[in-house]
Amino acid sequence: MIRAFDALSLPVLRWLDPEDAHRLAIQGLRFLPPGKPHADDPKLAVRAFGLNFPNPIGMAAGFDKSAEVPDALLRLGFGFVEIGSVTPKPQSGNPRPRLFRLERDEAVINRMGFNNDGAETALRRLAARAQHGGIVGVNVGANKDSPDRVNDYVKLIETFAPVASYFTVNVSSPNTPGLRNLQEGALLDDLLARVIDARQRVRESAGDTPVLLKIAPDLSLAQLDEVVQVARSRRVDGMIVSNTTTARPSTLREEMRAKEQGGLSGRPLFRLSTRMVAETYVRVEGAFPLIGVGGVDSGGAALTKIRAGASLIQLYSSLVYKGLGIVDEIKRDLASTLLRTGRDSLSEIVGSDAATLTAEDWPGM
Repeated sequence: MIRAFDALSLPVLRWLDPEDAHRLAIQGLRFLPPGKPHADDPKLAVRAFGLNFPNPIGMAAGFDKSAEVPDALLRLGFGFVEIGSVTPKPQSGNPRPRLFRLERDEAVINRMGFNNDGAETALRRLAARAQHGGIVGVNVGANKDSPDRVNDYVKLIETFAPVASYFTVNVSSPNTPGLRNLQEGALLDDLLARVIDARQRVRESAGDTPVLLKIAPDLSLAQLDEVVQVARSRRVDGMIVSNTTTARPSTLREEMRAKEQGGLSGRPLFRLSTRMVAETYVRVEGAFPLIGVGGVDSGGAALTKIRAGASLIQLYSSLVYKGLGIVDEIKRDLASTLLRTGRDSLSEIVGSDAATLTAEDWPGM
């Protein structure tokens, strides 16, 4: 069914304006027939952040910004879904056009600007599906015009704790001016201290919801040292590596589109984001798991991310070019690798190439 859907829909969606195509995809998923996904190979199960994931493939934040279709995505075979970024107040985001395909590079540039329906609407939708099960994380961000951005994160933790499987503190989007400054040492320390404190305040009524930190791939290694030190000292439950990049590799073929402002994702981000996974993994020293994201478009790419140090992976941009069938394809490839190598779980290979990767020349961007 998914192969047939991809064959029919991908040519149509690629013909449309990227943002219109995205809206149409969301609307289509809202009408997906009910049902359960095929059971995953038990060897693909992952335990991380105190949660049991049926498989390691997640839908990254940015696709379902306002929690419209998390259950449809879970039915399509994702092991988990991350909605958002959600902000306290509804936000229209940056002016259109703000989403661009780089077809020959299998890449996307976006400068969306945290457009979403706001916390109240997203909360209502998540509360309505709370009994459905499945892992649905909530990616939280600050409103562009907020007088106190840290307080925005605190309010969102308190608001969504009863319905979120986990939180992602997003301080790495390049499309909200000044947001990435929150990755800097003292500012990040204050933010995480207040976020963890908020989580603790609602723990009795909402449970112990894991808190993850999502970082940019454009950090220097000195900045990464500081970020990891703060994350470890504040006892976050994990990190997501990485968001989109503001860099533009010299190898991009869509030269005119590459000049658009915003974050670059997709295949050209793969090497940089994977290197950042490895660099983060060796610094974390097993204190918490990582989610790897950036350029995952095949089973081989997913395996490389896992060997670099990711316990779980996320994808989004590859769906534009490969369709929904990529999810089952990656799961089949990972299961085949485990069978061929005689391993019982993916945890046996997490980080196995990290030391080697960190010794290589820095990936050219």
